[in-house]
Amino acid sequence: MDLLLWITIGFILIGFVVLISMKKGMENKVALIKVNMEDEVNSLKAKSVIWWIWSTTAWGIVSIFLVVWCFHNYFG
Repeated sequence: MDLLLWITIGFILIGFVVLISMKKGMENKVALIKVNMEDEVNSLKAKSVIWWIWSTTAWGIVSIFLVVWCFHNYFG
């Protein structure tokens, strides 16, 4: 198999594992932020949740790009 295919599969699988492992913690942070809206610590937690959302979005975009690139290499 081609190295690009292995990189794509590895990137997607590792991303899913990281995403699933961090999901519960982010849900707990959002719940805590909703309960205590005026706390200064919540702004740090909110920033970490926002960064998690941005990084998850970036991971998804890169994954889509890698899949399209693999299809282009094999069938294009």
